[in-house]
Amino acid sequence: MNELILALDVGTQSARAMLFDLRGELIAKARTPMTPYYSTQPGYAEQDPAYFWDSLASACRALWQMAPDAKAAVRGVALTTQRGTVIPLDSAGEPIRPAISWLDQRRAEGVRPVGGLWGLAFRLVGMSGTVAYMQAEAEANWLAQNEPETLAKTHKFVLLSGYLTRCLIGRVVDSVACQVGYIPFDYKALKWAAPSDWKWSALPLRRDQMPDLVPPGEVLGEITPQAAAQTGIPAGLPLIAAAADKACEVLGAGGLTPEIGCIGYGTTATINMTFSRYVEAIPMIPPYPAAIPGAYTLETQITRGYWMVDWFKREFGQAEQRAAAEQGIAPETLFDALAAAAPPGAAGLILQPFWSPGIKIPGPEARGAITGFDGRHGRAHLYRAILEGIAYALRDAAERAERRSGVRLKELRVAGGGSQSVQAMQITADIFGLPAAQPHVYEASGLGAAIDAAVGLGLHRDFPTAICEMTRIGRVYEPDSARHNLYSDLFQHVYKRLYSRLRPLYRHLQHIIG
Repeated sequence: MNELILALDVGTQSARAMLFDLRGELIAKARTPMTPYYSTQPGYAEQDPAYFWDSLASACRALWQMAPDAKAAVRGVALTTQRGTVIPLDSAGEPIRPAISWLDQRRAEGVRPVGGLWGLAFRLVGMSGTVAYMQAEAEANWLAQNEPETLAKTHKFVLLSGYLTRCLIGRVVDSVACQVGYIPFDYKALKWAAPSDWKWSALPLRRDQMPDLVPPGEVLGEITPQAAAQTGIPAGLPLIAAAADKACEVLGAGGLTPEIGCIGYGTTATINMTFSRYVEAIPMIPPYPAAIPGAYTLETQITRGYWMVDWFKREFGQAEQRAAAEQGIAPETLFDALAAAAPPGAAGLILQPFWSPGIKIPGPEARGAITGFDGRHGRAHLYRAILEGIAYALRDAAERAERRSGVRLKELRVAGGGSQSVQAMQITADIFGLPAAQPHVYEASGLGAAIDAAVGLGLHRDFPTAICEMTRIGRVYEPDSARHNLYSDLFQHVYKRLYSRLRPLYRHLQHIIG
């Protein structure tokens, strides 16, 4: 059997174990569904850390049952996970409390502002509010206020990737490219912040509490006998540093250069451009580490992204769900037909998809909006307006990144659950006016992790070679010029003006309702 790579992907909805060959073909895959979180109070989103590990181990065991002869061909392992989920560990490397999910909405209140010269500089450039927002969102600040005993016992403050890496190799270490969250990380230097950096004043953490970091493509350690007994992964196999799930998705989609815009239609909708230089699309909002060492992925997020699609299906899509079950077909087929029943532009119904606020754009006061209703509009128009609104927001983000970087997008790669929708793909191509292509495999984040491992193991000599050999595009959706012109009119003259007009009202709502 040809040489294989085991890619482990622990997302929000499931844990997956996948085998890829050196041509990027998905040989076998096993999936364990997961409950994203439990909530003990409104807005809280937590999960037992062992649940993540048990789910991953279950997926691995199922994979070996599916492909028992493949185990001997596996040359190495790579791990990618959801971002921003934090787990404090004690001196034995065991979790002290439940993981705080990236979906958690708790905030630290009344955090002391950053002072000194840094504080003065932030006030002078009008960024004090942005820094205060980051401090309020930081899980470490909430722990300092509400569970100081937890923080006092914390030997290592890690993300989910660091915890699962420890479960696999027996020591606390993580990939540089997994560090995405409210942590004291220097996103420009791609290492923990220097002692003089303002982040140490903004967060109640010490350098010795942060894990050691390894660049993507390098060895983190070897699978321990204990991990092997639980997962079936052969003991002694090298675990190669990969990246967070979105960075791996960009790599698996073939996004090596900034001219290729990589869209992720997942719970959070994103658009990424990969750069070899540091570029901020919005001042003080850094690009994230790419799955390629020394590179950056300039990303904009629509936090609730394709969550809104699920929301629509849950609240308004019962008829399609029932009909799909009766006909024995995927519900997505009927939802695509529903979107196609409304014309491009949804007969003037425009949606602004800010169901969750942002640090800077949209601001912390942001809310969602739907405008343009009249008597023509029904469920089909609303569903199409959701798909179009997400694409409008991503185009707005892309244009901002183009202005800041001086690089124009030439094509799009689209991955994630939403990429399986024909209507979503065509709408994306039409709104951007660019070809939109699906990667050749749906599991783009797993493939990206496998590419990191292939290079790290020397199975491909470098990243350009690995990307050339292991990634290909699938179906390509070409933009229609007439639809693009219509969308551009709506985008320029309606969508882009909505937020500034509604922002004062959002602030009043924030003051009145909270």
